[in-house]
Amino acid sequence: MVALLAVGCDESLTSGFDDTTTSTDEGVVAGDGWGAATAGAGAPALQVLDTLKVQDHYTRKDYERDEFGSSWKDVDHNGCDTRNDILHRDLHSITVRKSDTCIVLTGELSDPYTNRIVRFDRGRNASGVQIDHVIPLADAWRTGAYAWTDEQREAFANDPENLLAVDGPTNTSKSDQNASEWLPPAAGYQCPYIARQVGLKSRYQLWVTQAEADAMRAVLNNCPSQSTLGG
Repeated sequence: MVALLAVGCDESLTSGFDDTTTSTDEGVVAGDGWGAATAGAGAPALQVLDTLKVQDHYTRKDYERDEFGSSWKDVDHNGCDTRNDILHRDLHSITVRKSDTCIVLTGELSDPYTNRIVRFDRGRNASGVQIDHVIPLADAWRTGAYAWTDEQREAFANDPENLLAVDGPTNTSKSDQNASEWLPPAAGYQCPYIARQVGLKSRYQLWVTQAEADAMRAVLNNCPSQSTLGG
């Protein structure tokens, strides 16, 4: 069973930009390679960053969470919703409900964003651990997801590669900010975090703003051999 949690919005691959994706004044249309690992999987994130399209945010229509489907569906049909899948994956020393072993009751998280051990207790403080979308859904919307189908947005919202169980208050502070506005407090996790964002932006053919690209490059210059993640 895979465990799942969410950060940045607890409801809260990585090669170059796919040539089949077209950009016009009317928006971006996902090409045939949308959401698929590309031939450059595992390439240095700094190199992949240079292939991402740089463009201002889309602002013609405001982001709404409902555009990405209902929260935490059982998209892989394993009997567990995505949130509990991530909790199973990312927590250790877990206990589960006897009548439904999908439901995680307690556990411990080695939080990547703060380097702290966070105790999860569903009954007492469920929000102490949240599931973060590494690329926030609102940011995805503003950088290309507005043009996706409903099915594509739902798949993105439930993609385990874009989900991490994290410290709740830290996730809340992240909100929907991109790399130019927020980085994990744990300096040692900033390179993997940005590498995952770069990999996912490449995989899903999302663009970056100039400020975002500059912030990503500043981090990755400190770890030029760091491979992309999220593939």
